[in-house]
Amino acid sequence: MALSIINSIVSWILKKRIHQIELFIKYPNEVQNELLLNLIQRAKFTEIGKKYNFSSILTYQQFADRVPVSVYEDIEPLIERTRKGENNIFWAEPIKYFAKSSGTTNAKSKFIPVSNDALENCHYKAGKDMLCLYLNNNEDSQLFTGKSLRLGGSKQLYEDNNTIFGDLSAILIDNLPFWAEMGSTPSNKVSLMNEWTEKMQAIVKETKNENVTSLLGVPSWLLVLLNKVLQDTSNTNLLELWPNAEVYFHGGISFEPYRDQYKKLFPKDNFRFYENYNASEGFFAIQDRNNADDMLLMLDYGIFYEFIPMDTFGTSNQKTVPLANVQINKSYAVVITTNAGLWRYLIGDTVRFTSVNPYRIKITGRTKHHINAFGEELMIENTDTALAKTAKEFNVAIVEYTAAPVFMKGLEKGAHEWMIEFKENPKDLKAFAKKLDENIQSLNSDYEAKRYNSMTLNELVLNVAKPNLFHLWLEKKDKLGGQNKIPRLSNDRFYLEQLINMNN
Repeated sequence: MALSIINSIVSWILKKRIHQIELFIKYPNEVQNELLLNLIQRAKFTEIGKKYNFSSILTYQQFADRVPVSVYEDIEPLIERTRKGENNIFWAEPIKYFAKSSGTTNAKSKFIPVSNDALENCHYKAGKDMLCLYLNNNEDSQLFTGKSLRLGGSKQLYEDNNTIFGDLSAILIDNLPFWAEMGSTPSNKVSLMNEWTEKMQAIVKETKNENVTSLLGVPSWLLVLLNKVLQDTSNTNLLELWPNAEVYFHGGISFEPYRDQYKKLFPKDNFRFYENYNASEGFFAIQDRNNADDMLLMLDYGIFYEFIPMDTFGTSNQKTVPLANVQINKSYAVVITTNAGLWRYLIGDTVRFTSVNPYRIKITGRTKHHINAFGEELMIENTDTALAKTAKEFNVAIVEYTAAPVFMKGLEKGAHEWMIEFKENPKDLKAFAKKLDENIQSLNSDYEAKRYNSMTLNELVLNVAKPNLFHLWLEKKDKLGGQNKIPRLSNDRFYLEQLINMNN
């Protein structure tokens, strides 16, 4: 009875935010323009503010004309100075935390600034909004009668020159109020364990006897944990262990290759899957409807958005447009200006708008992770969808995959070469490869044109990965953990050749 009352009170408090969300949905461009001018005003006396004369900027166009679009390498010297104790360089507020991120599997780490403002008014605010939107759509939810199973990164926090760095998830967990830990499992102590294998075992031990009502984590890594829980408890599905589980909040990578596996783990019609879009640089979008395949772009988190159409990206004709000028069903690279001092920063993700009233998006991939060696413009959205469809048709489960081009040599035509780790291999690998190729063609007309009569591209080449190949590859790179991702697509063969060599 007491838990039910707590559930009702917390749900009521969280849902009070709905009218503010409705406000930015109704006036999106006004909210974004006001936010931009506020960020400029707050930073006008910083080193960056003085360099670009923020004091005289009154419009978006003036801002866009003066401040260049940047990537991490452009701002790394400023970040290093801040990490060594200098203040007022790119943000007026001292930066204590830096989220250590290496993107996908890049060797060089990035240190993304996380201000107190970003912690409170972006990341934590988004966490509450994620619950708010879910509760608004599911009035009978009993979310707060149990605990949320969370799986974040595996690295502890480190201190250097009075600044602290580590996985974003570790920073967030370390700053959570005590009452938030009471509603979560595993404990902060276990969540911040450094050694991944030991951490997984500790999580299984702590969580299997809890009343888990929700789950949060990257699909690929959480799936490993959940399968370990099943093995340890000898249950056939997780509802036998956690009968009150009702929703899984996922993000980080596409859910499509894993959806059917999760449905088998939680086999009930009203179990919900809610996607969110967050990164070290900020929290950007949240699924706002049951059973939707897109997310609402959140416009009042202290992040100003711009977009580069992918058909001009990286060319001499590259242009950047504000939110008001985006079009539906067109792929864009995302540029952000944030309340942590990132100014017109290219985060490396690509999105497609499914709606502009309100602004809803789908993640299509990464600016660096696509294949366009032959003009085929193959995006991760295409391969994730095609692979999920093919796996369902052949009744198999996918663990991980990556793909890269086979370049033309002399009279030899090109192709795409795949490395796929199956849970259980298809009975007919040749038929699987053929069907996968056909499904990609049905989703991507440029690929279909290059494949027509094998004019430019031959049928894809399929390599079957040995069990745990991708896990061992990440382990070799010291990249095990909930925030590290496999590079799905690459325009060169750097990653694929490493995996092929390990697979032989």
